[in-house]
Amino acid sequence: MKSSVYLPIDQLADEAIDYDLATDYMELSAFFNEDSVALISDLANQSSIGAEEVITELDTEMEHGEEEIISGTVARIKERISRLDYAYPFELDSDNNILTCKLSEDYGQIAYIVSLILSNLRSLSLILFASDLHPDERDIRRLREFFQYFATTALAAEIQGRAWSFGFPRPDGSGFLAKLEQIWEILGDGQVQPQIGAPEYPKDDRIDIFAARLHPDGLPGFLLAVAQVATGKNAREKSIKGHLSAFRSRWFNLQPVTDFIPYMIVPFARPYDQFVDDVRTMGNMLHRLRMPLRVAEAAQLIEQDSVQIEGYDQLIEATGWVMDYRERARTAA
Repeated sequence: MKSSVYLPIDQLADEAIDYDLATDYMELSAFFNEDSVALISDLANQSSIGAEEVITELDTEMEHGEEEIISGTVARIKERISRLDYAYPFELDSDNNILTCKLSEDYGQIAYIVSLILSNLRSLSLILFASDLHPDERDIRRLREFFQYFATTALAAEIQGRAWSFGFPRPDGSGFLAKLEQIWEILGDGQVQPQIGAPEYPKDDRIDIFAARLHPDGLPGFLLAVAQVATGKNAREKSIKGHLSAFRSRWFNLQPVTDFIPYMIVPFARPYDQFVDDVRTMGNMLHRLRMPLRVAEAAQLIEQDSVQIEGYDQLIEATGWVMDYRERARTAA
């Protein structure tokens, strides 16, 4: 059995060095290893082996760029530590030599691991593809369902309000219109009624989450976030930013006057230069370097009985899955 993760050197240096991919490799190594430790020096060893196996124009550059790979990856790890704080399930030693997985049952940390695995499915990365660690189809379906609930939780914390998991299949098994009516009975701004030409059998009409922070007066003009959750390679094609007008005109007889704030929630670690354009084209974004901290914050809001979050009760199952998945991988090794 080949249980170790794989560093795809050709993917790592396709055009420029992909430090996020290298960091994911280190994190997954620490997550799966029996001692929960990954040596930063292993990155240089694996890149040297990969350069010998892969014949490309970049081979010479890679042979002389091991230090650059290491320093860039260490910098990216430190960036993730800085952004995520206690929601980051890894720790780097003071000498920048050892990455240790410190995973607890904190929901923010579990959200990070679920996101990390989803970011490295075979359609996106080769890190797990060449080993027996890749989740099977049943587990992938469960991971995507878990991510939907983590995303709902994160959006609730983002606006510190109530959130509904609207994406199909819904956790309560409700139909599209029944769920929309249930939500709007609470929001009170607008009247749900399908209009001529609206799809006859909608699943969710591209909206996966509603989240609202209402005012005590019950009047319009509150924070109302709507999100698309995307976990696949074509996430950038799923923006709902240009779809919200159609959604409102399809499903409301009296349209809400409160603006919908579009969000895209993805499991990927988006680099700064790409992230700026993501927001420009898709609206506000929660990704792997934002979402886990919001999930951790939501846990505190739940403890204070400050918000209601649909699907939050599923996060304990997600925690169990992550712990079992790691144990299965270690046993197989």
